[in-house]
Amino acid sequence: MQIDVIELLLTVFTYFIPMLFSICVHEAAHAWAAKQCGDRTAEHMGRLTLNPVAHADPIGTVILPIAGILLPKLSGGALPIGLLGWAKPVPYNPRNLRNPRNDAFFIAAAGPASNLILAVIGSFFAAMVAMGIGVSSFEPEQVRFITHFAMMFVGVNCSLAFFNVLPFPPLDGSKMLARFLPVRWSEWLDDNQMMLGMLLLFVFMSPLRHVILYPAVQLAMGLVYAWGWMFSLMGWGAL
Repeated sequence: MQIDVIELLLTVFTYFIPMLFSICVHEAAHAWAAKQCGDRTAEHMGRLTLNPVAHADPIGTVILPIAGILLPKLSGGALPIGLLGWAKPVPYNPRNLRNPRNDAFFIAAAGPASNLILAVIGSFFAAMVAMGIGVSSFEPEQVRFITHFAMMFVGVNCSLAFFNVLPFPPLDGSKMLARFLPVRWSEWLDDNQMMLGMLLLFVFMSPLRHVILYPAVQLAMGLVYAWGWMFSLMGWGAL
């Protein structure tokens, strides 16, 4: 099998760049939320930034996402509309929070919320391009590339949002769930982070990940079609 290096690099760019940017926004949102709640630990550690170097985890941010792109491509399989990955956790000091229990929930929720906001914004542009709005001067091949890139951006952010609200440590969902649990149950989650993290890794590496990604893909498509429907009502075209 011959490998087209240029096409391979273009594929990595199309999939990996949206992933990297979205993860950086996710982590910066945690740092921003912590600052709003009275703790500036993350800011002082340089995490209130979109600089990938500040957030990147070698495995979760680089190796696994790129492997998830290259392996299906090289084996002739279908590439996913969304990827999963993670970055270094954003630290905060609970003692600095004004209301530790509520603020911990707000800090955890800020990451997935930022991805949903990016998905809504990205779907707006994806729908515009898909309907030919503002791209009349582009070649068809360029329009297809921009549309695919925009859809990947939406898919990645929906995937990150859904993945991170799973109630498994160290994901944001476990910290969000802890807000509504009795204290002893929250402590149990903290004490069993390693076991639950291994369970999460099993889910991530198994076909069960497709179950997680399915609602994310449906949301991504739904957002694009919702914007397309609105554009159609305004007479800007039709999907």
